[in-house]
Amino acid sequence: MSTQEKEENSILFHTSQVVEGCIECGKCSRDCRYLQQFGLPSEQAREVHESRFDLRQAFQCSLCGLCTEVCPQEIDPAAMFLALRNEAVVRGQGEFRQHRVLKSYERRGNSPLFSWYGLPRGCTTIFFPGCALPGTRPARIMDLYTELRRQIPQLGLVLDCCTKPSHDLGQQGYFKQQFSVLRRTLVEQGIKEVLLACPNCFRMFNDYGAGLKARTIYEQLADSFTHRQQLTGTVTVHDPCSVRTLKQIHTAVRSLLTGSGLTISEMKHHGNDTLCCGEGGAVSYLNQEFSANWGKIRQKEVEGRRVITYCAGCTDYLGKLMPTSHLVDLLFEPEKTLLGREKSATAPFTYLNRLLLKRRLPEVVQPAMVGRRDRDGKILFEKNRNPAQPGTCTKR
Repeated sequence: MSTQEKEENSILFHTSQVVEGCIECGKCSRDCRYLQQFGLPSEQAREVHESRFDLRQAFQCSLCGLCTEVCPQEIDPAAMFLALRNEAVVRGQGEFRQHRVLKSYERRGNSPLFSWYGLPRGCTTIFFPGCALPGTRPARIMDLYTELRRQIPQLGLVLDCCTKPSHDLGQQGYFKQQFSVLRRTLVEQGIKEVLLACPNCFRMFNDYGAGLKARTIYEQLADSFTHRQQLTGTVTVHDPCSVRTLKQIHTAVRSLLTGSGLTISEMKHHGNDTLCCGEGGAVSYLNQEFSANWGKIRQKEVEGRRVITYCAGCTDYLGKLMPTSHLVDLLFEPEKTLLGREKSATAPFTYLNRLLLKRRLPEVVQPAMVGRRDRDGKILFEKNRNPAQPGTCTKR
């Protein structure tokens, strides 16, 4: 069976599931501008079957999964819309010039210039902070690594990109190629667990990281973090949509907040029913109205409270509309964060921050093995060079 035939069968599976299972109750469209504009999932699925569906339309869906979560029939429209994006790419209809900036950002993340692998001797667990936090909050990466290493002395650290943007843009070939190299290399190097700061990275490792245990840093810190000071006040929590179904992460985050002395007042949409911040699916590049709709709903629900989230993208998107802070800022600079004085860097300074962080890491991590991506996407490793032990280099 050809690649295209496999993709078409996937489309048939997802659209048939939606057509057969949907009772058209409308719950999925109550908050979603995309479904309000283009029709219920069953209506769009029938258009696909009748060859009336414009595949490029699927790129205006946020892929946030709220439709799947609220469906009383337990069907998965979000998976259908992702499959439609994949099909658009296969048929040569999935390229948008507006996405070039995002793709360039991703490719820098797994380039020789920005990637770095530091594995101490005996390392079986790594900290994988993702692309955004090292650029926007490099000091927090150092704080987190220091804190996590108290619990895991042989902790390694990896700067690389999980390539979730390509995954969500339907570029499955590129995503699978890049991520499989990352996954396979870590397994071959004896890594068994990956601690993740970014919910989107967690999603990729959790779904595709066979042989690796994926866990968020928030779960790791929940039972052991010593708060720098006790706080007072009330905040609300925005759960990133990529981890909407993972209660253990929601619980860990709230444990860290209440452990600091703060009171949590939940919004109507939280946990499993959380809303997209507006960044999901790269919709803002193509349809600002659909993307902004989520923020408008959030504004009404926040009611003036400070929002705490644990995704750098969500912090940025919601921060343009309401007082929003990243959880890691609250943990290490609590007073400044609650006063809104803890600032994050923006481009182009984010790239400089990532380079400076990469330069500092060898003396902090003190790895036995160091690595980076080459221009072909392979990962080069060598022993940490010193006068007594010359390095060797291998490709993975």
